[in-house]
Amino acid sequence: MTTEALAPAKRNWVMRAVDFVRDVRGEIRKVTWPSWDELKKATGVIIVFVAALGLLIGFMDSLLQFVLVSSIAKLF
Repeated sequence: MTTEALAPAKRNWVMRAVDFVRDVRGEIRKVTWPSWDELKKATGVIIVFVAALGLLIGFMDSLLQFVLVSSIAKLF
């Protein structure tokens, strides 16, 4: 047998939704938001990283296409 303190509360969905929104607001207030300068710096780093990764993937694609398509096709 469980005690009343351990038994799940019988609440309607509206009250559970209100509690959820309150909890979300409380958690959002705990978040440490970046400053404008930190945001600009992080965005710049991400853009440079994505551009470099795109160039690397493009180079690898061209190299593999040359090796696997052009060179092998010449063999047959």
